[in-house]
Amino acid sequence: MIINDKSSVSEDDIYFTVTALDIFHGIKPFRVGSIVKLVKDFGNKFDSEAIRVDLRYAGPSGYVANSVRTVALGTMSSGRLYDKILDEDFGIVRFILGSVVICKLLTHDEIEVLRSNPECDINYL
Repeated sequence: MIINDKSSVSEDDIYFTVTALDIFHGIKPFRVGSIVKLVKDFGNKFDSEAIRVDLRYAGPSGYVANSVRTVALGTMSSGRLYDKILDEDFGIVRFILGSVVICKLLTHDEIEVLRSNPECDINYL
């Protein structure tokens, strides 16, 4: 289920860039409004603050960017986001440009509203 609300942007919103798409399924499974699951990747031997990004129908699909070369301006790196999320948390795809995906971290209240819809992807991730 793709969420296509036109919510206003708040200064408190937290955005992050999804990268490493090419080692999974590329850009194709991502759609604006798609729910993504953030999973702290404790076993990642390359990055101790790695956060994997999963999609409902595609499974693991990328990582939150953690390099000055891959983090879009105005978004948080994996290192900054790592201590702000649970071991598993959720975001929503807000922007796609070329091979860049930018997501918004969902608040607890937003997650609860989405969970109340039995058809929402958040219930299957």
